Amino acid sequence: MGFLKKLFQKSELNANQSEPSEAEIAASGEFYMPLKGKVVPITEVPDPVFSQKMMGDGFAIIPENDVVRSPIDGKITNIFPTKHAISLKSDSGRELLIHVGLETVSLKGDGFQPLAADGSTVKKGDRLLQVDFSKIADKVPSTITSVVFTNLNDGEHVVVENGSVSIQS
Repeated sequence: MGFLKKLFQKSELNANQSEPSEAEIAASGEFYMPLKGKVVPITEVPDPVFSQKMMGDGFAIIPENDVVRSPIDGKITNIFPTKHAISLKSDSGRELLIHVGLETVSLKGDGFQPLAADGSTVKKGDRLLQVDFSKIADKVPSTITSVVFTNLNDGEHVVVENGSVSIQS
């Protein structure tokens, strides 16, 4: 069918700027990029659970900052007890998982500080999680962060192109 919906756009926020502007968040489209960094296809994540899309299709970010932000207006459905992953549901019903790093569950929360709570209502750009990437980087295989859409409709798939992400059907 060729339906294209741009979700995440390359951000102009530089790594030294701590807070995004309201204009940047508004210009981001339906979704806001949860971390600053290089955006890559999910197939490039060096873990088969993600690269083979076992949890769903998505993309990944090689992080350049330490604050994970809400990509949607919606609700936090789960902050994992080990604080390395957050599930969200958008107001429009889209469900997604943000999973920080590989094998980070083994850290048992060390290096992660939640900035929001389970069940919280969030807006695009709200701070969700502080990650000390310098602390965890040498303890895990990778800090690459996966963003997985867990309830795409049949025929929908995620496309990464020039730092922007879209869902096509």
